[in-house]
Amino acid sequence: MTGKERVKINLEEIKVKGNQLVDKIKEVIEEGNARRVSIRKGDRTLLEFPLTVGVGGATAAIFFTPVLAAIGALAALVTDVEVVIERDEDDVEIVEETESADAE
Repeated sequence: MTGKERVKINLEEIKVKGNQLVDKIKEVIEEGNARRVSIRKGDRTLLEFPLTVGVGGATAAIFFTPVLAAIGALAALVTDVEVVIERDEDDVEIVEETESADAE
């Protein structure tokens, strides 16, 4: 038997004003537990970028400076957007594969 790890993903959707967008993204980056962030306006995804899990604080701020600059430019053009944050849940479920009974 072999086991597969199945990671549960949690999506958090937050509506923010354009002028609050950069601050919210900085906050998510500094937390260091998100995998991906999407910025959406209605059904359109305006910007989507992956984050490195476990990188937070000053290191993340330096690494994501170009992304934050792009988000700042985007924030000047939009009023209300939705930030979708994809996070791994802490619990990791091990799924065991079983051989088919027909294989005997």
